[in-house]
Amino acid sequence: MYQVITVPHGAAEQIEQLGTKRKFWYDDERYLFKVGRPDTGENWAEKVCAEIAACLNLPHASYDLATYEGRQGVVTPNFVPEGARLIHGNELIGVVSTTETNVRDLRRQLHTPRRVYLLLRQPAIEAPLGWVSPEGIRSSAEIYLGYLMLDALVGNQDRHEENWALLLASDGRLHLAPTFDHASSLGRNETDEARLRKLAAGSPNHSVEAYVLRARSQLYDADQSRLGTYAALQQFGALVPAALTYWVERLRELRDDQIASIFEQMPAEWMSQAARDFGFTMMRLNRERILKGALP
Repeated sequence: MYQVITVPHGAAEQIEQLGTKRKFWYDDERYLFKVGRPDTGENWAEKVCAEIAACLNLPHASYDLATYEGRQGVVTPNFVPEGARLIHGNELIGVVSTTETNVRDLRRQLHTPRRVYLLLRQPAIEAPLGWVSPEGIRSSAEIYLGYLMLDALVGNQDRHEENWALLLASDGRLHLAPTFDHASSLGRNETDEARLRKLAAGSPNHSVEAYVLRARSQLYDADQSRLGTYAALQQFGALVPAALTYWVERLRELRDDQIASIFEQMPAEWMSQAARDFGFTMMRLNRERILKGALP
């Protein structure tokens, strides 16, 4: 079973304002504790997705299950070194806030696969700190494609322009940040009753197969419509076809028993059997779809 970290009583040092969930830094701001929303699977979703990212050799933020003063959450180490800072995607593509309704149309115009690609292909943007790019992966755009494949695999619907970033190091060099914040994945908001209905559904319209097809990314098409997670992978992959081949082959190497083992190691009090079965089925179906259709 995965360990559950107990954050010491009174450990909170600084409240993190970014995002919508309660979170704080502790231990000289070396760790961030995030509280998952009640009656959701946000905590186990973060842990499962981080473990899957590790299997795919994606640079990623690490997450551990944790409790603080009776509340369940996750702990993630601070991946921003002293003297460095994150520059979130909204700053890079010209969108100030994802919560301002008056910029919704601007988001749809600017947060597109091509615009993100044109930014991340710049040679000055290096690979994430401490991560060695495999042979054939040359640009941050090609690494970011791996993030989109992870989204398509786990049904992550929340990679908006504040959930990816560059890291400006103290020496002035720019790096792509590791992938982070995957709580909106694997049907984490569904009830167990809904999961069981979909798993047992006789009608294709109410099945897990139909459910995974509805997953939407936070990237927009040229007509300003929100792309599905699979369509976002395809569109971005068409801009970096060699990298698409690389990441799809990495996914091909990911075995069902590896995926199953990740779900099996979740403590029962954190993740129900219905959530395990549903999450595993989602990933199996998404994996099959990517392997069969992502490559031209």
